[in-house]
Amino acid sequence: MRAKPHPAAPASPVARLHPRNRHQGRYDFPALVASSPELAAFVARNAHGDESIDFADPVAVKALNRALLKQVYGIGNWDIPPGYLCPPIPGRADYLHCLADLLATDNGGEIPRGSVVRALDIGVGANCVYPLIGHAEYGWRFVGTDVDRGALTCAQAIIDANPGLAQAITLRRQPVDDAMFEHVVQAGERFGLTLCNPPFHASEADASAGSQRKWQNLGKAARGGRAPTLNFGGQQAELWYPGGEEAFVGRMIAESAHIPGHCLWFSSLISRSASLPAVYRALRQAGVYDSRTITMAQGQKQSRLVAWTYLDPAQRAAWWRRG
Repeated sequence: MRAKPHPAAPASPVARLHPRNRHQGRYDFPALVASSPELAAFVARNAHGDESIDFADPVAVKALNRALLKQVYGIGNWDIPPGYLCPPIPGRADYLHCLADLLATDNGGEIPRGSVVRALDIGVGANCVYPLIGHAEYGWRFVGTDVDRGALTCAQAIIDANPGLAQAITLRRQPVDDAMFEHVVQAGERFGLTLCNPPFHASEADASAGSQRKWQNLGKAARGGRAPTLNFGGQQAELWYPGGEEAFVGRMIAESAHIPGHCLWFSSLISRSASLPAVYRALRQAGVYDSRTITMAQGQKQSRLVAWTYLDPAQRAAWWRRG
């Protein structure tokens, strides 16, 4: 008889980045500039006398990301078009490190590394950041999916511009806007994990209001009555979805129930703690065997990931023996 799903564990606060995260403390701007000299044009002393950049400037943020990916992860060629999501690298790395720990719980405490791990990134985006960091840190292989042809074109350009990535990262277009796993997961495929940074706004107006709040928090104001530019960018599919992240992740959970044996651990970021009750209801309705909630913190921001599996402990322990 199949065991009943375990209730989702309450989130517990985390004081700092994951211990394996390479971005502890302040950014080392001298080292970053040495690796990427173009960053120097954006570095200046802030009000506290520390070297920093203007985080309200999307061009400066992109230059910082390019330098981080090159200096820390060896990604020599990275760029995205204006307007696409330019994510904060430390937080993305944290998600991957937490997933590595989760995989270790079913592998005798040892993180599985190398090509034995295949990960599915739902919404890989133009930046391709999760596959880039995940492959650099753990040698994992990735399949990245997206509904946006332009995003996939840019992500493929990044892959092609960096030797060795074409063998590790494959991209697939999701032809249906509302689908998650359908149409992209092929018969007989197995993934050690899935990951996703879902759009958490419910509408364009909600996303614009969020941008305004971010600008106010950064001490900036929109000029001439124009809508503020989000410093980390983002296209529609990256920023909002009808019903917000609750609806998006709920759809993902419902679809995962149709392919329970294709993946060891499904997962998604959850930006808002208020979304958790709806996510937990969806997990119960889907009949998952187990679920985990892991809280992460980057500076003043807190987020969490929710992971779920349909496999019992014995099935999970046997996963890596099957290869």
